Amino acid sequence: MPTNHKIPTWFAVPTVLAVLSVVLYQILIVPENLEGTKNVLTMAKTIPIPVAGPESIEFDPKGEGPYAAVVDGRILKWRGDDLGWVDFAYTSPHRGNCSKHKVVPTCGRPLGLTFEKKTGDLYICDGYLGLMKVGPEGGLAELVVDEVEGRKVMFANQGDIDEEEDVFYFNDSSDKYHFRDVFFVAVSGERSGRVIRYDKKTKEAKVVMDNLVCNNGLALNKDRSFLITCESGTSLVHRYWIKGPKAGTRDIFAKVPGYPDNIRLTSSGDFWIGIHCKKNLLGRLIVRYKWLGKLVEKTVKLEYVIAFINGFKPQGVAVKISGETGEVLEVLEDKEGQTMKYVSEAYERDDGKLWFGSVYWPAVWVLDRK
Repeated sequence: MPTNHKIPTWFAVPTVLAVLSVVLYQILIVPENLEGTKNVLTMAKTIPIPVAGPESIEFDPKGEGPYAAVVDGRILKWRGDDLGWVDFAYTSPHRGNCSKHKVVPTCGRPLGLTFEKKTGDLYICDGYLGLMKVGPEGGLAELVVDEVEGRKVMFANQGDIDEEEDVFYFNDSSDKYHFRDVFFVAVSGERSGRVIRYDKKTKEAKVVMDNLVCNNGLALNKDRSFLITCESGTSLVHRYWIKGPKAGTRDIFAKVPGYPDNIRLTSSGDFWIGIHCKKNLLGRLIVRYKWLGKLVEKTVKLEYVIAFINGFKPQGVAVKISGETGEVLEVLEDKEGQTMKYVSEAYERDDGKLWFGSVYWPAVWVLDRK
């Protein structure tokens, strides 16, 4: 006669939990696949840097560099394979306890870098100290703006300069958080981000855009008639009209895949946007539902938030959008994160080379597209 074999509880429960864990991981955690991408970032050359987080890179008016804004409060300059990275500038005089691996607020955290071509001055958005500036010889940067319309600049992020008008525009991403808690800015849904216009002639600063959620990157278009700024959590790219019949108004310019970071204008008038990582369902839910974002903010450590959102597998992604229509023109990837991780910026040079920075990784990369 047939015998009924009952599966022991001690075996069944762990098995069901294991299967459920795999299913939930695939549904909630695995990053989405992007269609039409080019998996070419694996071919980029890696240039190690002795400090983590070259979040923004820039080249001076002579074409030298890149210069890199790193986590310990310094701006380093690349002098080629023989000389390597050398000190150029720093945003805080307090250098005693600075770390090469994590943010120490008293040391500052330089982010977006912008050279003014006619003077050689380097403007620095520091995620703790505000908008700063250092001369062509480097050294200790001086404070330019740390308060606007009665509110402290908590999280200066990236900016761009209109040299004809002597005006600098920059992001202040939050009125509550500094750089170290950047992911909490995105998941909390708080709309305190703003774009600030600083007039170099009059030394006056005013807010031209507000009510933004973690506005991260910012760049002016080729004829300086408008600027764009991207929200990391929503992936929306907002446009603010500076000149023309729409001056003073704003609209949605584009929506990009993943979580956007810095924006750089190309010589052709298009824009490259660094993408921190691709999205997964869990990240979408956290950003979409404010109550869930608030819960995560209060109960989950930041390092775990970052790991969950990037699917425990950081990748390299950069998106090129049209400077006229906002249409996505190109998406470059390192799908498995073999070479490139946590891309914060993509910077296209006239020689056809694409340079990349990273908000966390101790490396800069260069891809020769010719």
